[in-house]
Amino acid sequence: QVQLVESGGGLVQAGGSLRLSCAASGLTFIRSVMGWFRQALGKEREFVAAISWIGGSTTYAESVQGRFTISRDNGKNSVYLQMNSLKPEDTAAYYCAADPDGSIWSLSRTINDYDYWGQGTQVTVSS
Repeated sequence: QVQLVESGGGLVQAGGSLRLSCAASGLTFIRSVMGWFRQALGKEREFVAAISWIGGSTTYAESVQGRFTISRDNGKNSVYLQMNSLKPEDTAAYYCAADPDGSIWSLSRTINDYDYWGQGTQVTVSS
């Protein structure tokens, strides 16, 4: 019913850029908080970024602050993650997530607050 599909991952050199996309269906997208998480080998899934219903508020993990930008296009039911100045430690599977149960100002950084998840897209940053 609800489907989130990520794309845009790949192999990139350190210092390079990638733009991830997440296409959502089956949601009242405009009223869903959207987030990006990542999971590296041997590590727990961790928060990366989130964006509020109208896109006016965002929050980022300290590790990506100033390098990554989350945005959304409600007309396209899509969320994006622009990743610049990539580092080898950014290597991970990146997951799009949706929280349809928040409020207009919700910006959850907690995995369990998100109800729907994509299958992930791999980002590999080489030294």
